[in-house]
Amino acid sequence: MAVMNIQFYSTSMKREVSLQAILPIDRFSGSSEINLNQDLPLKSLYLLHGFYGSSNDWLYNSQIRELAAAHNLAVFMPSGENHFYVDDVEKNELHGQYIGEELVAFTRAMFPLSTKREDTIIAGLSMGGYGALRNGLKYNHNFGKIIAMSSALVTYRIIYPELSKEEGIAPKSYFPRVFGQLDKVKGSDNDLEALVTQILESNAQMPELYLCCGHDDFLLDVNIRLTEFLNSKNVKHVYEQTPGAHDWNFWREHIELGIKWALKQQ
Repeated sequence: MAVMNIQFYSTSMKREVSLQAILPIDRFSGSSEINLNQDLPLKSLYLLHGFYGSSNDWLYNSQIRELAAAHNLAVFMPSGENHFYVDDVEKNELHGQYIGEELVAFTRAMFPLSTKREDTIIAGLSMGGYGALRNGLKYNHNFGKIIAMSSALVTYRIIYPELSKEEGIAPKSYFPRVFGQLDKVKGSDNDLEALVTQILESNAQMPELYLCCGHDDFLLDVNIRLTEFLNSKNVKHVYEQTPGAHDWNFWREHIELGIKWALKQQ
Protein backbone atom coordinates (compact mmCIF):
# COMPACT_ATOMS: atom_id res chain seq x y z
CA MET A 1 0.00 0.00 0.00
CA ALA A 2 1.46 3.34 -1.07
CA VAL A 3 0.20 6.58 0.45
CA MET A 4 1.66 9.67 -1.13
CA ASN A 5 1.38 13.41 -1.58
CA ILE A 6 1.56 14.57 -5.21
CA GLN A 7 2.26 18.04 -6.58
CA PHE A 8 1.99 18.97 -10.22
CA TYR A 9 1.33 22.02 -12.36
CA SER A 10 -2.33 22.23 -13.33
CA THR A 11 -3.20 23.99 -16.57
CA SER A 12 -6.81 24.30 -15.34
CA MET A 13 -5.77 26.06 -12.13
CA LYS A 14 -2.77 27.91 -13.63
CA ARG A 15 -0.58 26.91 -10.68
CA GLU A 16 0.84 23.98 -8.79
CA VAL A 17 -1.73 21.85 -6.99
CA SER A 18 -1.40 19.04 -4.48
CA LEU A 19 -3.41 15.94 -3.67
CA GLN A 20 -3.23 12.83 -1.54
CA ALA A 21 -3.23 9.40 -3.17
CA ILE A 22 -3.62 5.80 -2.02
CA LEU A 23 -2.32 3.09 -4.34
CA PRO A 24 -2.67 -0.61 -3.44
CA ILE A 25 0.24 -1.51 -5.70
CA ASP A 26 1.95 -3.92 -3.32
CA ARG A 27 0.78 -6.68 -1.01
CA PHE A 28 2.32 -8.15 2.11
CA SER A 29 2.53 -11.91 1.66
CA GLY A 30 2.95 -12.81 5.33
CA SER A 31 6.64 -13.53 4.92
CA SER A 32 9.50 -11.07 4.61
CA GLU A 33 8.65 -10.44 0.94
CA ILE A 34 6.44 -7.73 -0.50
CA ASN A 35 4.65 -8.81 -3.67
CA LEU A 36 3.59 -6.42 -6.40
CA ASN A 37 -0.14 -6.26 -7.03
CA GLN A 38 -0.87 -8.26 -10.17
CA ASP A 39 -4.58 -7.38 -10.25
CA LEU A 40 -4.24 -4.45 -12.65
CA PRO A 41 -5.44 -2.06 -13.94
CA LEU A 42 -6.95 -0.55 -10.80
CA LYS A 43 -10.40 0.95 -10.47
CA SER A 44 -10.24 4.54 -9.22
CA LEU A 45 -12.08 6.73 -6.72
CA TYR A 46 -11.79 10.53 -6.75
CA LEU A 47 -12.76 11.52 -3.21
CA LEU A 48 -13.71 15.10 -2.34
CA HIS A 49 -13.66 16.77 1.08
CA GLY A 50 -16.11 19.23 2.60
CA PHE A 51 -16.16 22.96 3.34
CA TYR A 52 -13.40 24.10 5.73
CA GLY A 53 -11.66 20.79 4.98
CA SER A 54 -8.54 19.71 3.14
CA SER A 55 -7.17 16.87 1.04
CA ASN A 56 -6.01 15.21 4.29
CA ASP A 57 -9.49 14.87 5.78
CA TRP A 58 -10.32 11.43 4.46
CA LEU A 59 -6.91 10.06 5.45
CA TYR A 60 -7.18 11.28 9.04
CA ASN A 61 -10.89 10.87 9.72
CA SER A 62 -11.93 7.69 7.93
CA GLN A 63 -10.94 4.12 7.16
CA ILE A 64 -10.28 4.91 3.50
CA ARG A 65 -6.83 3.24 3.51
CA GLU A 66 -8.34 -0.02 4.72
CA LEU A 67 -11.14 0.23 2.16
CA ALA A 68 -8.67 0.91 -0.67
CA ALA A 69 -6.67 -2.18 0.28
CA ALA A 70 -9.70 -4.40 0.78
CA HIS A 71 -11.26 -3.43 -2.56
CA ASN A 72 -8.10 -3.00 -4.64
CA LEU A 73 -9.05 0.61 -5.31
CA ALA A 74 -6.86 3.59 -6.15
CA VAL A 75 -8.04 6.70 -4.28
CA PHE A 76 -7.20 10.31 -5.12
CA MET A 77 -8.07 13.16 -2.74
CA PRO A 78 -7.66 16.68 -4.21
CA SER A 79 -8.22 20.01 -2.49
CA GLY A 80 -11.44 21.93 -3.09
CA GLU A 81 -10.35 25.13 -1.31
CA ASN A 82 -13.88 26.05 -0.13
CA HIS A 83 -14.83 26.62 -3.78
CA PHE A 84 -17.43 23.86 -4.23
CA TYR A 85 -15.37 22.35 -7.08
CA VAL A 86 -16.79 24.75 -9.68
CA ASP A 87 -15.02 26.95 -12.25
CA ASP A 88 -13.99 30.51 -11.48
CA VAL A 89 -13.49 31.98 -14.93
CA GLU A 90 -12.70 35.51 -13.72
CA LYS A 91 -9.96 34.24 -11.41
CA ASN A 92 -8.80 31.75 -14.05
CA GLU A 93 -9.12 28.85 -11.61
CA LEU A 94 -11.19 26.11 -13.22
CA HIS A 95 -11.77 23.84 -10.23
CA GLY A 96 -14.42 21.80 -12.03
CA GLN A 97 -12.35 21.23 -15.15
CA TYR A 98 -9.40 20.27 -12.95
CA ILE A 99 -11.43 17.63 -11.09
CA GLY A 100 -13.50 16.34 -13.99
CA GLU A 101 -10.95 16.26 -16.81
CA GLU A 102 -7.35 17.12 -15.93
CA LEU A 103 -6.99 15.13 -12.71
CA VAL A 104 -8.49 12.03 -14.31
CA ALA A 105 -6.16 12.31 -17.32
CA PHE A 106 -3.10 13.00 -15.15
CA THR A 107 -3.65 10.09 -12.77
CA ARG A 108 -4.43 7.68 -15.62
CA ALA A 109 -1.17 8.65 -17.31
CA MET A 110 0.82 8.32 -14.09
CA PHE A 111 -0.64 5.12 -12.56
CA PRO A 112 -1.96 1.74 -13.79
CA LEU A 113 -5.63 2.74 -13.78
CA SER A 114 -8.54 1.46 -15.80
CA THR A 115 -9.72 4.00 -18.39
CA LYS A 116 -13.25 2.60 -18.40
CA ARG A 117 -15.90 5.01 -17.09
CA GLU A 118 -17.60 2.16 -15.22
CA ASP A 119 -14.36 1.69 -13.26
CA THR A 120 -14.10 5.40 -12.41
CA ILE A 121 -15.97 6.72 -9.36
CA ILE A 122 -16.32 10.22 -7.95
CA ALA A 123 -17.49 10.72 -4.36
CA GLY A 124 -17.62 13.33 -1.65
CA LEU A 125 -19.21 14.62 1.53
CA SER A 126 -21.06 17.89 2.09
CA MET A 127 -19.40 20.45 -0.26
CA GLY A 128 -17.66 17.46 -1.81
CA GLY A 129 -21.01 15.74 -2.30
CA TYR A 130 -22.15 18.69 -4.39
CA GLY A 131 -18.80 18.65 -6.20
CA ALA A 132 -19.10 14.94 -6.94
CA LEU A 133 -22.58 15.42 -8.37
CA ARG A 134 -21.74 18.54 -10.35
CA ASN A 135 -18.58 17.14 -11.92
CA GLY A 136 -19.74 13.54 -12.17
CA LEU A 137 -22.74 14.73 -14.18
CA LYS A 138 -20.91 17.38 -16.22
CA TYR A 139 -18.06 14.98 -17.09
CA ASN A 140 -20.21 11.90 -17.40
CA HIS A 141 -17.94 10.56 -20.14
CA ASN A 142 -15.28 10.03 -17.45
CA PHE A 143 -17.32 8.95 -14.43
CA GLY A 144 -19.61 5.96 -14.36
CA LYS A 145 -20.63 6.21 -10.69
CA ILE A 146 -21.27 9.02 -8.20
CA ILE A 147 -21.39 8.69 -4.40
CA ALA A 148 -22.79 11.85 -2.77
CA MET A 149 -23.09 12.00 1.02
CA SER A 150 -24.86 14.77 2.97
CA SER A 151 -24.52 16.90 -0.14
CA ALA A 152 -24.33 20.68 0.33
CA LEU A 153 -26.81 21.44 -2.44
CA VAL A 154 -26.55 25.18 -1.88
CA THR A 155 -27.63 25.95 -5.43
CA TYR A 156 -31.16 24.92 -4.42
CA ARG A 157 -31.10 27.58 -1.72
CA ILE A 158 -29.79 30.10 -4.24
CA ILE A 159 -32.41 29.31 -6.88
CA TYR A 160 -35.31 28.84 -4.45
CA PRO A 161 -35.10 31.41 -1.62
CA GLU A 162 -37.88 29.64 0.30
CA LEU A 163 -35.39 26.84 0.99
CA SER A 164 -32.88 29.21 2.60
CA LYS A 165 -31.97 28.72 6.25
CA GLU A 166 -29.88 30.62 8.73
CA GLU A 167 -27.90 27.48 9.49
CA GLY A 168 -25.75 26.55 6.54
CA ILE A 169 -22.37 25.63 5.14
CA ALA A 170 -21.34 29.23 4.51
CA PRO A 171 -22.84 32.74 4.83
CA LYS A 172 -25.13 33.71 1.96
CA SER A 173 -22.78 36.60 1.21
CA TYR A 174 -20.12 34.04 0.26
CA PHE A 175 -22.08 32.47 -2.59
CA PRO A 176 -21.45 35.19 -5.22
CA ARG A 177 -17.70 34.68 -4.71
CA VAL A 178 -18.14 31.05 -5.78
CA PHE A 179 -21.08 30.99 -8.18
CA GLY A 180 -20.92 34.50 -9.63
CA GLN A 181 -24.21 36.27 -10.37
CA LEU A 182 -26.74 34.30 -8.38
CA ASP A 183 -29.62 35.06 -10.75
CA LYS A 184 -27.72 33.15 -13.44
CA VAL A 185 -27.18 29.91 -11.50
CA LYS A 186 -30.46 28.36 -12.63
CA GLY A 187 -29.89 26.60 -15.95
CA SER A 188 -26.10 26.87 -15.71
CA ASP A 189 -23.60 24.03 -15.37
CA ASN A 190 -23.73 24.58 -11.60
CA ASP A 191 -27.44 23.70 -11.55
CA LEU A 192 -27.70 19.94 -10.95
CA GLU A 193 -31.21 19.71 -12.37
CA ALA A 194 -30.03 21.39 -15.57
CA LEU A 195 -27.12 18.94 -15.86
CA VAL A 196 -29.42 15.94 -15.40
CA THR A 197 -31.84 17.33 -17.98
CA GLN A 198 -29.01 17.93 -20.45
CA ILE A 199 -27.85 14.31 -20.14
CA LEU A 200 -31.37 13.02 -20.67
CA GLU A 201 -32.04 15.26 -23.68
CA SER A 202 -28.72 14.42 -25.33
CA ASN A 203 -29.08 10.66 -24.69
CA ALA A 204 -25.68 10.70 -23.01
CA GLN A 205 -24.78 8.09 -20.39
CA MET A 206 -26.18 8.92 -16.96
CA PRO A 207 -23.77 7.97 -14.16
CA GLU A 208 -25.11 5.57 -11.57
CA LEU A 209 -26.07 7.51 -8.44
CA TYR A 210 -25.77 6.69 -4.73
CA LEU A 211 -27.12 9.45 -2.50
CA CYS A 212 -27.47 9.49 1.28
CA CYS A 213 -28.27 11.88 4.09
CA GLY A 214 -28.91 11.59 7.84
CA HIS A 215 -32.27 12.21 9.51
CA ASP A 216 -30.72 14.94 11.67
CA ASP A 217 -28.69 16.65 8.95
CA PHE A 218 -29.49 20.33 8.35
CA LEU A 219 -29.14 19.63 4.61
CA LEU A 220 -31.82 16.94 4.58
CA ASP A 221 -34.45 19.12 2.87
CA VAL A 222 -32.34 19.88 -0.21
CA ASN A 223 -31.20 16.27 -0.52
CA ILE A 224 -34.83 15.16 -0.50
CA ARG A 225 -35.55 17.83 -3.11
CA LEU A 226 -32.93 16.32 -5.45
CA THR A 227 -34.26 12.79 -5.04
CA GLU A 228 -37.78 14.02 -5.80
CA PHE A 229 -36.50 15.64 -8.99
CA LEU A 230 -34.69 12.46 -10.02
CA ASN A 231 -37.87 10.48 -9.40
CA SER A 232 -39.85 12.93 -11.53
CA LYS A 233 -37.41 12.35 -14.40
CA ASN A 234 -37.35 8.56 -13.88
CA VAL A 235 -33.61 8.67 -13.23
CA LYS A 236 -32.56 5.46 -11.52
CA HIS A 237 -30.70 6.09 -8.28
CA VAL A 238 -30.15 4.79 -4.75
CA TYR A 239 -31.14 7.10 -1.89
CA GLU A 240 -30.54 6.15 1.73
CA GLN A 241 -31.93 8.28 4.54
CA THR A 242 -30.79 6.81 7.83
CA PRO A 243 -30.21 7.94 11.43
CA GLY A 244 -27.28 10.31 11.61
CA ALA A 245 -26.10 13.90 11.48
CA HIS A 246 -23.63 15.96 9.45
CA ASP A 247 -20.56 14.27 10.88
CA TRP A 248 -17.84 11.68 10.37
CA ASN A 249 -19.81 8.92 12.10
CA PHE A 250 -22.29 9.08 9.22
CA TRP A 251 -19.65 9.50 6.49
CA ARG A 252 -17.44 6.66 7.71
CA GLU A 253 -20.38 4.29 7.57
CA HIS A 254 -21.64 5.42 4.19
CA ILE A 255 -18.35 5.64 2.32
CA GLU A 256 -17.98 1.92 2.97
CA LEU A 257 -21.56 1.26 1.87
CA GLY A 258 -21.08 3.50 -1.16
CA ILE A 259 -17.89 1.77 -2.26
CA LYS A 260 -19.53 -1.65 -1.91
CA TRP A 261 -22.48 -0.37 -3.95
CA ALA A 262 -20.18 1.04 -6.65
CA LEU A 263 -18.24 -2.22 -6.89
CA LYS A 264 -21.44 -4.31 -6.81
CA GLN A 265 -20.42 -5.99 -3.56
CA GLN A 266 -23.53 -5.43 -1.49
